[in-house]
Formats: sequence, C-alpha cells, structure tokens
Amino acid sequence: MDAIEELYAEWTAGTGRGGGDHWGDVTGEPGGVDYLEVSAGGVPAMWLRPHDAAPGRAIMAVHGGGFVGGSLYSHRKMYGHLAKAVGVPVLLTTYRHTPEFRYPAQLDDVVTAYRWLRAQGLRTVLAADSAGAQLVVYTALRVPGAEALLLISPWLDTDRALAAASYDTNAATDTFFTRPMIRALIDAYLPDGVSGTDPAVNAFHADLSGLPPVFVQAGGAEGPLGEGERLAERVADAGVEARLDVFPGRLHSFQMAAGYSTEADEAIGRFAAWTRPKLGL
Repeated sequence: MDAIEELYAEWTAGTGRGGGDHWGDVTGEPGGVDYLEVSAGGVPAMWLRPHDAAPGRAIMAVHGGGFVGGSLYSHRKMYGHLAKAVGVPVLLTTYRHTPEFRYPAQLDDVVTAYRWLRAQGLRTVLAADSAGAQLVVYTALRVPGAEALLLISPWLDTDRALAAASYDTNAATDTFFTRPMIRALIDAYLPDGVSGTDPAVNAFHADLSGLPPVFVQAGGAEGPLGEGERLAERVADAGVEARLDVFPGRLHSFQMAAGYSTEADEAIGRFAAWTRPKLGL
C-alpha cells in the first residue's frame, strides 16, 4: 500500500473529518519555504514563500477535500513544493465546509480571497486539487485575469449521473472515489433547488471560453480520471490552450506524496516548467 492508498484508508475509516490535517503526513517538507498565516479579505489563508521567490508574481492555491475536509495545514507542504519549484509565493486559501455551509459559500470565500490577492497587483496563476478545481474554474470565470490554471485530479461534475466511464473502468483500482461517495458529496454541497447540471455549478455545462490556459494532471488509476479528460477536451473545444498529463497507475491527487515520491515530484516539476513562462519567468 503506497502513501496515497494509506490516505484513502484513513479517510474511509473515518479517522478525523475527511482525514483532517493528517493528509499532509504523506508529503515531505519542502524546505526553504516560509509559512505565514494571513487573512485574505477575511478568508483564512497562508503564504508559502520560497526563500528565492521572484517578485510581482504569485499562485493562489485552493485545497480539495470534497468540500467537507482539507485545510491550510493538510495541503501546505504539497503547495509548498509547487511554490519552490516555480519560484514564486503561493497563497493557499481555505473556505467554509459542508454540511454546515453549502454552495455558494465555498465559491464566495475563494473569490473574496482572490480579489484580495489581485488587489496587490501581482501576476497570478490559480491552482487547485480535487474539489478545489471547481472553485478555481469558477473564480477564473468570475474574475478574469489569471495567467493560467493548474488542476490536480479535478472533480467538476455535480450531476449525480456522473457520466465519466472511468468510475467503472477504474473501479478495481480506486475503491474510494466511487459514484456513491461522490453523490454523497454532491448532496451535501448543493442546496435544495440547485440542479447539478446548472451551468453556475457544473463546469461541463458552462461557457469555458473565458478561461486562461489550463494544465490538468490526473492519475490513470483514479475514478475521476474521465473528468480531467473531459475538462481538457471542453477547454480545447472552447478555443483555450489545454494540456492533459495522465500518470499511469497513479491515484487521485498523488501529488500529495511530493518529497517522497519520484512521480509526484516529476508532476510538480512539469507544472513548474509550464507555469514559469506564463508568469514571465
């Protein structure tokens, strides 16, 4: 059992809410990165600053966790690796969780934090993993101007039908991200009266032509693989630059093992090599 499989087992066993801050235990400490908690317009956030960070640029990262879990502490090291690889500060933001808060609370929080960051006059890239991808896609559409989007194992489909065939083809390798589990997360996220196919909540039904260039990474063995593939196709069809890298045999958000896994480090390196020119580096 690798580190990501162990993480899944912890979440399935109910050890803490959604695995809690212990998700970050599978990530190696990047080193050479300073951490500073801040309020981003009233939204809890954390600066991840490499010692040699380039000025005038930043990445804003939004953690995943099915909207029910994840935190600044669970994801700080993974995005610290991204900050160090790109050579710019990352502002990692969180948001209100379900079931206490439902849509649009999560999106409102991320948009607020992003507006706060943009007000500082920085060239910005948006990054996210899993459920966070939904939030940064809609943030980029609502507040244009990002240089690019970096998406790790995006979960975007809020239609309970969950059309991606990968939920079936990868059922033997991904026993965690199943249709029943995803449907439960959808039910907790969407309030009564909001359809899962509404373009305001489901990116597969939205006009994506206003997005900046998008780089999607996904694990070849994960259930939501088809969602990342579908997003890259929809973005390209909208006339926007899109790149999709699928890592054979890897599971959902395997980049969380950065610092311990060669493949996770390679994935972060690919993001960095693609992102630096977008930021003029």
